[in-house]
This record gives sequence, C-alpha cells and structure tokens, in this order.
Amino acid sequence: MTSVSENILFGMGNPLLDISAVVDKDFLDKYSLKPNDQILAEDKHKELFDELVKKFKVEYHAGGSTQNSIKVAQWMIQQPHKAATFFGCIGIDKFGEILKRKAAEAHVDAHYYEQSEQPTGTCAACITGDNRSLVAHLAAANCYKKEKHLDLEKNWMLVEKARVCYIAEAATFAREQGFETKDIKEIAKKTQALPKVNSKRQRIVIFTQGRDDTIMATENEVSAFAVLDQDQKEIIDTNGAGDAFVG
Repeated sequence: MTSVSENILFGMGNPLLDISAVVDKDFLDKYSLKPNDQILAEDKHKELFDELVKKFKVEYHAGGSTQNSIKVAQWMIQQPHKAATFFGCIGIDKFGEILKRKAAEAHVDAHYYEQSEQPTGTCAACITGDNRSLVAHLAAANCYKKEKHLDLEKNWMLVEKARVCYIAEAATFAREQGFETKDIKEIAKKTQALPKVNSKRQRIVIFTQGRDDTIMATENEVSAFAVLDQDQKEIIDTNGAGDAFVG
C-alpha cells in the first residue's frame, strides 16, 4: 500500500471564498435573488458581498469546486498535513488573505497566483430557512497564468511529487486534447492512454457525473459504478455533496 506523504494529491481549479450567512427576504429582494438559486454575479450584485459581511454574521470557507474536493480529501487523510496541494488564482485583497488563512486551517498546501487586476473570487451563500441562494463572482479565479505560476520550478516540483491529480471539467479536457468524442467512457479510455513518464505504474482515470454512473478506466478495461439511491427523507443538505464525493 502506498504511504501517504506531503503533496501526494494535487488539485487545480477556481478558488472562491465562500461567504455564508442567514439573511432576510428583504436582502434577497434587493438583489433579485430567489430563495434556492445558483447564479453568476452581475453588475447589480456588485455591492452584495460587502453588504453581506457588514449586515449579517458570516462564516468564511475556502471554496470553489476543486478546492472543496481537495479539502475533503485532506480531512479524510488527516495526517500528514499538506498531503493535498492546490493551485489557483486570487486577488491581493482582504478576501484573498482570508482565503489563504482558511486553506491553511484546513491543512491544505495552497499556492495561489496572486494578482492585482481582479479581486479574489467569492461565492455568497444567502440562507433563508432550508434554502440557500448562491451567487458566485469568479473574478480572479479566471485570471490564472500558467507561465507565471505553474511553470515556475518551485511550483512544478509540487506537481511532480503528486501521485493523484484532480481537475474538473472532463468534457473540456477532452475537447482541448482533440479527442473528438462526447462519450464519457471513450474520454476516460483515451485519457488513460495518454503518454506517461512513469511507465512502471499504470494510470487510473476516474470521472464522476453527479447522479449518473462513476466511470473508471484502467489499462485493460473501462468500468461503470452506479451511484447508490438515497432516501430523500434522509437528505439534509446537498450543497457541495458532489465535491465531497470526489474528495
């Protein structure tokens, strides 16, 4: 069995500072939000995040889909700390500082590319009763520069240390690789067969699809695993469930 060491798991994606608070209907109405919604921020939501912090008691969490999964994996591993590494882009601002602190508290070895053109990406979770309205402002999360961060020797060394790598958007990856197929099993098979420096250890590829089958491709076969049905009465909160499952 492979021993767990620092930086054994690597993830890269859009980091967001999750800001959650119990709000009132007036707040939802002011920003034209529905009680149970998930949207990208528009110009009319520009002041929402600062007002949320000033007006309500908020909780901060290091978020964004990939970072969520990395956090869950680190939580399950427990020791050593910094077994999980994360790369992404943030702004040089107060929310960026909070995000760095929250990632450190989760014992994730986060290395952010910091720039001043865009503010740190945020996601407001406006809670009313059993509902939560999510408003995401990607901002700096979309500003990652490979040549200014990933290509740096000190950062690339962390990628090379990893035994497991995780990114989101398998379909986009397939398109960028020129696979010319939308069949998820075929994408998994082609991804598994990509050139690999260490030929002594085969690559295993796993794709999740929400409620649909989880796909696993090895050197010899592609397998599908059905997601277990869950009694709706037993479900308390589905927010982040997919990210947690991956982790």
